[in-house]
Amino acid sequence: MTAYLIRRLFQMLIVVFVVSLFMFFLFNIAPGGPLTGLQQQQRRITPEEKARIRAQYELDLYWPVRYTRWLVGWPQGPIVINGQEWFAEVPMGCYLEATPEEGGGCKDYVYLAEMPTLHPPIKSSRGILFGDFGQSTVVQAGRPVWDLLASRLWATMELQILSLTLSLIIAIPLGIYSAVHQYSKFDYTFTTAAFIGSSMPTFFFGLLFILTFTILAGRIQEVWPWWPTLPPGLREAVRPYDVASWLPKVQPGSPLDRFLHLLMPVTVLTIVSVAAWSRFLRSSMLEVLRQDYVRTARAKGLVERLVINKHALRNALIPFITILVLQIPLFFAGAIVTETVFAWPGMGRLYYDALNRSDYNIALAFIYVTTILTVAATLLGDILYSVVDPRIRYS
Repeated sequence: MTAYLIRRLFQMLIVVFVVSLFMFFLFNIAPGGPLTGLQQQQRRITPEEKARIRAQYELDLYWPVRYTRWLVGWPQGPIVINGQEWFAEVPMGCYLEATPEEGGGCKDYVYLAEMPTLHPPIKSSRGILFGDFGQSTVVQAGRPVWDLLASRLWATMELQILSLTLSLIIAIPLGIYSAVHQYSKFDYTFTTAAFIGSSMPTFFFGLLFILTFTILAGRIQEVWPWWPTLPPGLREAVRPYDVASWLPKVQPGSPLDRFLHLLMPVTVLTIVSVAAWSRFLRSSMLEVLRQDYVRTARAKGLVERLVINKHALRNALIPFITILVLQIPLFFAGAIVTETVFAWPGMGRLYYDALNRSDYNIALAFIYVTTILTVAATLLGDILYSVVDPRIRYS
């Protein structure tokens, strides 16, 4: 087991490094950024202004140098060994680009020894490996990215934990019961509902709930006075509001207000998860129930409940664990579509805003942390396999 864990950890480090390298390169060659924004405003900027902006966002450095600084924080100045500077005259980038009339190319290089003295200077950075994700450039300019991520993390975890708990409570019994009672009326009804739930996109359910419980709620209340009017988005209200005649006026920030704002996004995530997970568990259970050892357990006279719960379910959970552990990264990444539809101030909405406004420091940090959580979740899944099925051994 120890040798297996060491080998897997080494593979995880390689995967994270390759993903970080490719995503940094792709983000750097993608269109956008502060210079593109100024050009879209049809603002005439001088080469000196352009050089200052490029230096402010470290765009004047070559992308391998930027990647090294982003990853481990080097370099920000000359390397001094035994009082002697090394690689001081190595060009790290181009501070001032030559105009086409001047023949193009680079007019003024950025050298390693000059990096702390530039205007603006190249700031010291510890790199993401040491917890320094840089600063936001657009969404909240100047604010550390990690602080911005931490301020949104609990909102996403609140949404994901509730939806995950409800999904497991509903999906597992539904999948088991549908498999045991295959081709029954319940199975046909459940299969049809699951197909509808898994085929419809998340934003469809979100817009449908907003339309039903917010926009058209007033007209529905004329027929059914008990019908509630739910808030369409955000995490809490900014002013008191009425939900229904049988409820008191809801105060902003109260437990009832937080619950009502959670109701629609949690329901949407739960519907989508239950539809997919229950169908997956049903298929896994049907495959296990046809095995010889299940028929043998029944022939020995064991109670049906014991056959299902002890012999069949434990083996059916092995493939289900694979999709379950991959929900761990969502505790950080959030549900991008759902949070955007309901304007939920979580990680998914932050990532959408960062991409939409070309705040690449936030986007890179988001993908990097999600990558680490994904590879860690796969390792956790392998460990859980041996817990669920003692026959699985890693050597």
